[in-house]
Amino acid sequence: MDNGPTPHLEGVRGDYAPITLVPGDPKRARFIAENYLEEVRQVNSVRSADGFTGTFNGTPISVQAVGMGVPSAAIYYTELIRFYGVKTLIRVGSCGGLSESVRLGDIICATGAGTDSAAIKTLNNGLTLPAVPSWDLLSSAMSIANQKEIAVMAGPVFTSDLFYGPNTKIFDELGARGILGVEMEVAGLFTIAALEGVKALALLTVSDDIVRNEIMSSSDRENTFDKMITVALGVASNQAD
Repeated sequence: MDNGPTPHLEGVRGDYAPITLVPGDPKRARFIAENYLEEVRQVNSVRSADGFTGTFNGTPISVQAVGMGVPSAAIYYTELIRFYGVKTLIRVGSCGGLSESVRLGDIICATGAGTDSAAIKTLNNGLTLPAVPSWDLLSSAMSIANQKEIAVMAGPVFTSDLFYGPNTKIFDELGARGILGVEMEVAGLFTIAALEGVKALALLTVSDDIVRNEIMSSSDRENTFDKMITVALGVASNQAD
């Protein structure tokens, strides 16, 4: 299994590019591959977690769906790194907006992630450690967004283990502490990247405005994240230079 396949990914080392985008939704993975990449081939279909490899402006890029929640996503992050040689992981996901300063469709570049995840506590041996992105990727994302005149807000997010949690007041508490959005994977990505010695970045489009009780349709979630994907691919291209 050292060079693939693994229990969750088919193929062998070399089937994934060193830079891989990691959305949760397999339909979003396919949309990115079919609409942004060239010379695309499918490299995974196990459990319908679609994965693809192609090129963007000549740069090899992969995109792999990782599912929802830290336990699911952690499997894919770990296998991509350990068995397929991926060195840079860029999340292109969605989140719920928790701040008056973000609206439906806005892009957040996560500067860090708080969490209530039991999985991350286990990974950190019970320690409370900061989950942060790679600075050069974060800097690159903000620079590219500025060059392309794409509005991106940098700030902290919160990674929750539960989508339907019992504490509905937590959103107000998080917003009051400057948390911009809530989602279910970013702290896991940052933690595993740090443990495995690779780079990670998370870009999130606000698909649910929790403050104003607004929500995107499922088709919009799959197909209308163009600006976020543009920034992510720009970062990927810079990494390959």
